Amino acid sequence: MIRYTIPLAELGRHDVASVGGKNSSLGEMISNLAALGITVPGGYATTADAYREFLARDGLADRIRDELAPLDVEDVAKLAETGARIRGWILATPFPERLEREILEGYDAMCAGGAEAAVAVRSSATAEDLPEASFAGQQETLLNVRGRDAVVRAVHEVFASLFNDRAIAYRVHQGFDHSQVALSAGVQYMVRSDVGASGVMFTLDTDSGFRDVVFITASWGLGETVVQGAVNPDEFYVYKPALRSGHQPILRRTLGGKAIKMVYAAPGETGKRVRTVDVPEADRMRFCLTDEDLTALARQALVIEQHYGCPMDIEWGKDGETGRLYVLQARPETVQSRVGRTLQRYTLKGRGPVIAQGRSIGHRIGAGPARIIRSVKEMARVETGDVLVADMTDPDWEPVMKRAAAIVTNRGGRTCHAAIIARELGIPAVVGCGDATRTIREGQLVTVSCAEGDTGHVYEGALQYEQSQVELDALPALPVKIMMNVGNPDRAFDFAAIPNHGVGLARLEFIINRMIGVHPKALLEFDRLDGDLQDTIRRQMAGYDDPVEFYVDKLCEGVGTIAAAFAPEPVIVRLSDFKSNEYANLIGGRRYEPSEENPMLGFRGAARYVDESFRPCFELECRALKRVRGEMGLDHVWVMVPFVRTVEEARQVVELLAANGLERGKDGLKVIMMCELPTNALLAERYLEYFDGMSIGSNDMTQLTLGLDRDSAIIARLFDERDDAVKALLHLAIQACRKAGKYIGICGQGPSDHPDFARWLLDEGIESISLNPDTVVETWLFLAGDRSTVG
Repeated sequence: MIRYTIPLAELGRHDVASVGGKNSSLGEMISNLAALGITVPGGYATTADAYREFLARDGLADRIRDELAPLDVEDVAKLAETGARIRGWILATPFPERLEREILEGYDAMCAGGAEAAVAVRSSATAEDLPEASFAGQQETLLNVRGRDAVVRAVHEVFASLFNDRAIAYRVHQGFDHSQVALSAGVQYMVRSDVGASGVMFTLDTDSGFRDVVFITASWGLGETVVQGAVNPDEFYVYKPALRSGHQPILRRTLGGKAIKMVYAAPGETGKRVRTVDVPEADRMRFCLTDEDLTALARQALVIEQHYGCPMDIEWGKDGETGRLYVLQARPETVQSRVGRTLQRYTLKGRGPVIAQGRSIGHRIGAGPARIIRSVKEMARVETGDVLVADMTDPDWEPVMKRAAAIVTNRGGRTCHAAIIARELGIPAVVGCGDATRTIREGQLVTVSCAEGDTGHVYEGALQYEQSQVELDALPALPVKIMMNVGNPDRAFDFAAIPNHGVGLARLEFIINRMIGVHPKALLEFDRLDGDLQDTIRRQMAGYDDPVEFYVDKLCEGVGTIAAAFAPEPVIVRLSDFKSNEYANLIGGRRYEPSEENPMLGFRGAARYVDESFRPCFELECRALKRVRGEMGLDHVWVMVPFVRTVEEARQVVELLAANGLERGKDGLKVIMMCELPTNALLAERYLEYFDGMSIGSNDMTQLTLGLDRDSAIIARLFDERDDAVKALLHLAIQACRKAGKYIGICGQGPSDHPDFARWLLDEGIESISLNPDTVVETWLFLAGDRSTVG
């Protein structure tokens, strides 16, 4: 006899045709992964056979087929009319007696303790969650369903949702025959994440496709707010190799706004199962997962990925009553896992006024007139090439989203609906802007850029930009190592996809400026600051309890992210090289920094580290790098000291590093110096007594050799790294390093700007050339003898 319902524990991934991708996956995990620590709430599923027999009643299937045959899904009004009519037919058709009986028997078994069980009733389409397409969110999910009648009604609603407007349009766009797709309803115990937390995790980075991380989003309450994009969630990256090796695996923590949460409706709220409430300010300002939670979730993600053999998209919930973590869904990731070895690069050719900013999705750029849409009823106003601007989107909007040149939303994080669809459609999106529908005017020409890092910008006007494509497998071998200058951890995973031999320059000051924003001395002396400044700093360090640990943790996150992206290749981290005026611009900085006439030649580099006034700040940098190399296991990180004026200063800095746990040679640590002053080249052999090599800083070396202020527009035409005097000094440095058998590279701007200068360095015998990421491919091909342009 045909089965109408099956317990989830009896299902496996071979049952997709019977219960759809979602329910078969739940059964697969319950059956095969429970012993490995994966906890999935139990329940049962209706079958595709039950659904088809239901549609056979009163000729329902034939009426639906005839209704859909002539439909043009690009006609939004007609689509809405047709979908509503079909759903009405389904809801008006009673279930077969046996199907209703088995639905109730399954629910009664879940209520064995006597009380009415709270369940989630989820859709699972037979074409859902296949690697070729993501049907996520196409049909309904009903939460906190209680009582026998309510469960039957919820299953009926889920059946009807196969013909939501968005589901009809999506099947057409993906080439699925409506009649070949059936629906299974999963009835599953609720996890009390309404008083806990929930979210989504991916076993890769969703923007770059980087495979060595688990990306986790989290917010308070039920997970629908994260999936729908109604909140800006907390975001975390966990490093897979560190999980496997037993090192501290958490790379990044980003605090989200988490302004609202979805909870159970109060008893007696007629017709409501869930409601949305504001999150208290104190909870908004703290992370909703502990490090232990993150590690446990990431371990579960690894188990699931290994079992399925592909990158996975996983929904999870934390029970606020028990503290237990549950996996609620798992499906193959369908966007980045299909991306090939072709690099698409987008570069803005100019800038304009920024009128909104938020989290960037992807790395593309799009431009067009803004179309501000405030409800699903206005969707038809979106025309091809418009920039869709909305508070948030939901699956009902999908029929028109593919027309947009870009998408901008007030709310949402990187795993919300708008983000998922934007990635799948290959269009740029900036989500979580907060006020985009207010700051952007209807019809205003705007440019949406996701090509500048983790922060996406909406610029006024239609700006010019370049697009190029590189086949990454086609680059020839070179007699020199090509490394990259990477300051922004937000772009590290993306840049790591470009062929490279590591990072020749990772700037700490970029991390301090962008991720910390506070002068280290102000954090060290936090208790002595005035109340207003303390309040400003507290807002800046939201999510972190201790000011000093905030500084160290953020340095670890920034350096650790870059190091993880490029492992196992060397990552050369330059210690902070802010000038006094730059340090003064940090929060609290003016209290501690001198006013100098020429900061470029003033209190910077090694002189700062050995000075008593700054030494405690320098020791925080050392603490962070020691933690990255030791606790995080990223021991391919090297340390580089900038702006060393004398050999005595070199000795003092190396001794200070050793005193703070960064002893040259211990645990394979290499300590090198910037070669950026004439003294460094002239006395290279003596400096190399204290260092494992040199990295040429061509900017400072040029200005100090030629007596130029590199920031002066008046004499900018005289600035040229290829001057004979500069080359003579670089020749001395290169030869000294080669004679001593030590590392010699260059990380300055020169080779990025002048490929012929890069060729000269290669002929001189330089070991590595570190380039800006946007010039790697062009310079690589030039050095290989292919002078054709890319793209």
